[in-house]
Amino acid sequence: MRRFLRDNGLSVALFGLFLVSIVGQVLAGWRALAEELRLHAQPPVGLLDYLTTGHFVSATFENWESEFLQMSVYVLLTAILVQKGSSESKKPGEANPEDEAPERRRGDPDAPWPVHRGGLLLRLYSHSLSIALVTLFVMSFVLHLAGSTRRSNEEAAWHHQPTKTMGETLADPEFWYESFQNWQSEFLSMGVLVVLGIYLRERGSPESKPVAAPNSETGD
Repeated sequence: MRRFLRDNGLSVALFGLFLVSIVGQVLAGWRALAEELRLHAQPPVGLLDYLTTGHFVSATFENWESEFLQMSVYVLLTAILVQKGSSESKKPGEANPEDEAPERRRGDPDAPWPVHRGGLLLRLYSHSLSIALVTLFVMSFVLHLAGSTRRSNEEAAWHHQPTKTMGETLADPEFWYESFQNWQSEFLSMGVLVVLGIYLRERGSPESKPVAAPNSETGD
């Protein structure tokens, strides 16, 4: 167990923090919705029922959507564009190991099995990270849309107003306001990380260049 935690400490810590945060969100959101329902003279919902409400689904996947968009855009842009001096970038004007043709490693016994198989499977595997992240973004976007529609309809029921379809929610400026307010912050944080990484350091972090590296040096 000690060796497992040593070798997987980063993922264990991150998923542990995720679990603590999602539990905190559920409990806080449940209490917040209970107060809203009380103010509108509506019956309370149970904790498990809360997980299917628009209040929880919309807020959760609104955030997941922006995070997966950030990661997918970042992976794709760093495969195409460079930033001189950034540890997050490939070296401009040089051969980078990330661009090596995987077919050259078909004889390597340690290479992943799609590399040995080649063909369409290798082409898909060569872009599997971006495919997975874009798929997660699309799924989160759809669930955000569904959750926002449910949330809107729940509130409409409190006031005896007509309900909406998902198509109507998609045309609602409020839905896009929710999305863009998260998207802009994700793109800003990526840009700040790229630029600050040129001039600032964090000793011991692979996201930073070595402390003694010149500002003009690109890559880790």
